[in-house]
Amino acid sequence: MKYRIIGNTMPAVEIKFDSAGESIFTQSGGMTWMSEGIHMSTNTRGGLMKGIGRMFAGESLFMATYTADRPDTEIAFASTVAGQILPINAGLNGGLICQKGAFLCAQESVNLNITFSKKISSGLFGGEGFILQGISGQGMAFLEIDGDMIEKQLAPGEVLKVDTGNVVAFEKSVNYEIEMVKGFSNIIFGGEGLFLTKLTGPGKIILQTQNLAEFAGRIARFIPTKTS
Repeated sequence: MKYRIIGNTMPAVEIKFDSAGESIFTQSGGMTWMSEGIHMSTNTRGGLMKGIGRMFAGESLFMATYTADRPDTEIAFASTVAGQILPINAGLNGGLICQKGAFLCAQESVNLNITFSKKISSGLFGGEGFILQGISGQGMAFLEIDGDMIEKQLAPGEVLKVDTGNVVAFEKSVNYEIEMVKGFSNIIFGGEGLFLTKLTGPGKIILQTQNLAEFAGRIARFIPTKTS
């Protein structure tokens, strides 16, 4: 399998299968275009309970798998908002923990599972949810980045506090917690919400400059509402 990232504002990953039998999976409805010689199969990928778990993590109940019937066929998956597409090696450093909605597509040999943060407060108050996505196994996976991508390498014990919607992924060696913003006036007037994501090294973290939920909230202010 070969791939290339094409486009700038709304990029896509175009994948070329070298031989028959190669396949890639995505959430339902994720394919953008494909050549002849590729067939699709749809299932819960791992059973109903895994499918339900993915729903909690922000993905679809069903996953679509695209398999090449012959060599030299192509398929593409595009980002849903302006930003970037990040290719990752799922087997490197034990994989990554990703926020919901970051997964775009992956080779069949890659595992996509729900995972739980160590503290229940992360799920009750964390905005992006108690349930995250774990990517592991062997092969290539592709993540969506909203806006621009920022990579940081945290030293052991180094802490970075981030608006939750700006976290894309982090290595499994990074500790993930949610903490409440301190100070009554900061909570009421600060405009940053009640909680921040606290990431503690060592390990790599991937951030995005666009917080889609916050952006959608700003757009919603300009949508006319029906008046009686």
